[in-house]
Amino acid sequence: MTSARAVDLSVQIGALRLRNPILAASGTFGYGLEFAHLVNLNRLGGFVTKGLSREPIEGAPPPRLYPTPSGMLNAVGLQNVGVRAFVAEKLPVLRKFDTAVIANVFGYSMEDYVEVIRVLENAEGLAGYELNISCPNVKRGGMQFGSDPSLASEVVGAARKAAAKRPLWVKLSPLVTDIGLIARAAEEAGADALTVANTYPAMALDYRTGKSRLGCATGGLSGPAIKPITLRLVWETRKTIRSPIIGLGGIETVDDVLEYLSVGASAVQVGTASFTDPGVSERLIDALTNVLERAKVFTANEIRDKFKAENS
Repeated sequence: MTSARAVDLSVQIGALRLRNPILAASGTFGYGLEFAHLVNLNRLGGFVTKGLSREPIEGAPPPRLYPTPSGMLNAVGLQNVGVRAFVAEKLPVLRKFDTAVIANVFGYSMEDYVEVIRVLENAEGLAGYELNISCPNVKRGGMQFGSDPSLASEVVGAARKAAAKRPLWVKLSPLVTDIGLIARAAEEAGADALTVANTYPAMALDYRTGKSRLGCATGGLSGPAIKPITLRLVWETRKTIRSPIIGLGGIETVDDVLEYLSVGASAVQVGTASFTDPGVSERLIDALTNVLERAKVFTANEIRDKFKAENS
């Protein structure tokens, strides 16, 4: 009697093979170490560190988080220890885990991005980089790198030259008229995969005091409220590029995962849900396995691109 065929959740993201398509998103999982006592990191497809900059950044004043209906506002201000402290203090511990560690990289000039990657290239224990191009370019009047195809191409090209050892993912901004144009520019400049997408600028205030609910005037909106918008962005991106896409925005349930895969994502990142339920990523892996077994679907790849829109 033959045994039942096992579900294979592994996915290929360019040259990088992940054991499953569930990753923890940057900015919601610290450096990974903070969650190691709550989550079996070795079960995850991987996780993305909080953003790393050339020099340490103290971040925004408190309060930094505020719950909204079906979502959350955050204004952390990209606080981090800086790339050199990360390599010296965090990375040696992360090497003990058997999971893909992706370093999120950001900067305010192309030189910033290149220098962060240069420092990381000399260290062991990373599977790849995720370039956050939602940052303002201080040399171009504050315009986001990710808001213009030529700027995106320029910064991705510079990062690609610096990242000789590892895959380069590019995290796109949702604040564009045509995300396909930016995605194509990043792909042509050397991106191995695209992460779609970052948070949406938003605000919350107390009309009685006339003050923001955050320490800053505005923050980034994440959570279930943004899923329908970001789902469309993944679909639009998939129609434009051939590179793998990692979907990100409002994922809480296995249905959310399956919907992102159906519109063309190869993997997903779980963000806001980890704040309220640190074990959600592990449970999504189990739930995905169970759903695919019941449907007699034996690889996660079979779900990808299932959505076919009329007149699209």
